[in-house]
Amino acid sequence: MNKFKRIKLSAFVILLFAAVTSLCAQDTLPAKVRNKRLIYIGTGTGITYTGGMIAANYAWYANYPRSQFHLFNDNNEWMQMDKVGHTLSSYYITHYSTRILRWAGLNNKKAVLWGSATSVLFMTSIEVFDGLSAEWGFSTGDIVANLSGTAIAATQELLWKEQRINLKFSYHSSGLAQYRPNLLGKTWKEQWLKDYNGQTYWLSASPAAFYNHDTKWPKWLCLSLGYGANGMIGGRNNPSSVNGQPVPYFDRYRQYYFSLDINLAAIKTRHKGLNTVFRLLNTLKVPLPALEYNRVDQFKFHWLHF
Repeated sequence: MNKFKRIKLSAFVILLFAAVTSLCAQDTLPAKVRNKRLIYIGTGTGITYTGGMIAANYAWYANYPRSQFHLFNDNNEWMQMDKVGHTLSSYYITHYSTRILRWAGLNNKKAVLWGSATSVLFMTSIEVFDGLSAEWGFSTGDIVANLSGTAIAATQELLWKEQRINLKFSYHSSGLAQYRPNLLGKTWKEQWLKDYNGQTYWLSASPAAFYNHDTKWPKWLCLSLGYGANGMIGGRNNPSSVNGQPVPYFDRYRQYYFSLDINLAAIKTRHKGLNTVFRLLNTLKVPLPALEYNRVDQFKFHWLHF
């Protein structure tokens, strides 16, 4: 499966789990297992998984020859931005699955166990499909990234029963997609998924979440560390021409950010619908001023970074 189609499937699963979790969210979780809720969750997850895998097979893999199971090393592509994306996807599937299972009345350990298993099942199945396709292969780097995202979410749920350190995503137009639109996206809808140059991945946490006593620091106000990369119009290196047309030289470099962020899920209102919207939007980093460091420009200040 090419990266764009894989990301679309992961994004769909995340949004589906996020929507269900947000609609089911409540402050007081049941003290015992609610069998009907568990049946609904199991049935819904089974349908989503089966439907997703069937769609992936017929829509994407069926157009390419099959092969024996084989490995594929793509660890040095895209300055590992795709690997961070895998980590983010696994993190949210684990987190949302765990929250849904808690809503069904499972205790925390069981919810984390089955939530983690759900994430591993979804993400590993895609890798297995890749490993049986002559066009691609099973990426051990992707598996490590997937397991890392699951571990980040599961560890926090086991330690704190909440996510004190959130993984988030932001996007801005890099302007580089015009040079390879088939690879980086022809439209804005494609580019925010395909153009790694415009993506930034964040670790966001509020200092107040780690205090056991009252603090003046608002729990919704977070410190955020970001990672991105720029200058990439090819996976491993940049071509000098595309379709016979020369393209400019772009220096490939990593970007590191420090910024503030807002934990929208920590903002409680009396409006249930608004609370649901906040939870859904909390996967995205709120645009705020940011300090960037990279080896080309050194330190740069952005009044507003997306």
